[in-house]
Formats: sequence, structure tokens, C-alpha cells
Amino acid sequence: MTIANLPAIRACRPAWNKCHLVGQKRPLLPKHVWAIRVRLELAGNIRDLAIFNTVIDSKLRGCDLVKLEVADVYAAGQVKERASIIQSKTQKPVRFELSEGTRKSLEDWFRNPLMIGSEYLWPGRFHERLHISTRQYARLVRDWVTSIGLEPSSYGTHSMRRTKVAEIYRKTGNLRAVQLLLGHTKMDSTVRYLGAEIEDALAIAEGIEV
Repeated sequence: MTIANLPAIRACRPAWNKCHLVGQKRPLLPKHVWAIRVRLELAGNIRDLAIFNTVIDSKLRGCDLVKLEVADVYAAGQVKERASIIQSKTQKPVRFELSEGTRKSLEDWFRNPLMIGSEYLWPGRFHERLHISTRQYARLVRDWVTSIGLEPSSYGTHSMRRTKVAEIYRKTGNLRAVQLLLGHTKMDSTVRYLGAEIEDALAIAEGIEV
């Protein structure tokens, strides 16, 4: 009697995204940005305020933000007004601006004892970890949005990256500028990244006759 080789029966695992919202995370609105800043300032949380301001201005991916070095943003005894790094994902350079408020928060952070002799802008708390991890950064984002009453599942680290460019596009409609600021190599990547903002542009265009 021949015994057929039947496939092994495996226990069904729940889908990884069960009970989770997936897809593009929302950018913060200007009122959200200011609400988080005020809470961090009132709490005297100098490091988190510096991280928050830096990511809003730099528009960097989390993997690049956590690896920022002091030399990337600081030279000749002061914080740079503009900086440039090589992106981990594309190995292409991207430039970004540091506003006056961001530069001030970074200067305050540099005076913290944890920054003495540190190569990295956001040093880790343990000797084997030179800088904070992307997981730690994601937890910070969750804390920030929760602190102002937002639903944390609707926001993530890419919300921080998208926040300023979404506002720039909303006000100017300049896709090329957004592409450069995000460090995208292809325009269609920028179009997909903006998501709903493209629909907004089409709605505006439909309301204008020439």
C-alpha cells in the first residue's frame, strides 16, 4: 500500500497587520507641530525637542535621523543653517535646512553632559549602542502624538518626514522642490509619497478655467 506524501498541516497564524492600520501615515498639521513643541518645552525635554525640530526640518528617514553625527550639523563653533548627508537607502546626497528654532534647540542640547565627546547627535544610553535605534525613535514619535491626543496608529516616523513637505506642496504645488527635499531619485516616488495631496491639487485644477 502506497502512502501519499501529504503536505504538513501548519497552525494558522494571525495576519501580521490584524488590528493595525496599514498604509501611508498621516503628516502632522502645523497646529500639531506647535502643540508637541509646547509640551516638550514645558516638560524641559531638551533632547526630544531637538530631535523633533530636527526631523521636521530635515525630512529624513528614521534610519538616517538616528545616525546623524555632530559634524553633520555643527561646524566652526555653531549649528549650520544648511546641512547635507548621504542617504542610507539611495546612497545619494540630500540637503536640508535648519531653522532658527531648530538651531536654538540643538545648541541647548549640545550643552547637555551626555554630549561631551559624543560623535553622534543622539547618543545611545548604553556603551554597546552608539546612537538611539530606529525602534527608540518610533517610540518617541508614538509618545509625541499621544501627548496631544492623536491616535498613535494613524501616525509614524514617516509622518515626521512628510509633515513639512506636505505643507510645502499644499502652499506651492511645486513637486520638483518636494522631490529634491525628500532626496527622491524619481518623480513618481514623490507623487506616490504625497498621496492625498495630489488629489487636492487636481481638485484645485478642476475649479479653475482658462
